[in-house]
Amino acid sequence: MTLSLGKLAAAVGGVAVALSAATGVASADPIVDTTCNYGQVMAALNATDPATAAQLNSSPVAQNYLRQFLAAPPPKRQQMAAQIRAMPQAAQFMGTIENVAGVCNNY
Repeated sequence: MTLSLGKLAAAVGGVAVALSAATGVASADPIVDTTCNYGQVMAALNATDPATAAQLNSSPVAQNYLRQFLAAPPPKRQQMAAQIRAMPQAAQFMGTIENVAGVCNNY
């Protein structure tokens, strides 16, 4: 399967937004306050949507972006999440996003 740059960005964004899909309120945004690390997010993604996980795993750029996102301080995460939410391509990942958001702390 070929992954376009737009789809790659949406997949990475989808995983990042996964942590905030439950709410839209910035001050209570789980993406900003998450305690999930890269390993937890990837384990949750592998369990909930192996195809999207495979797309992410096939791209070192996407993996690096997700690592940077999760390592960023809350103000930077908030900025990155807003940029991702503005991407129309991210909408197709909302189901996966909600699932990952609900389970990443279990891994």
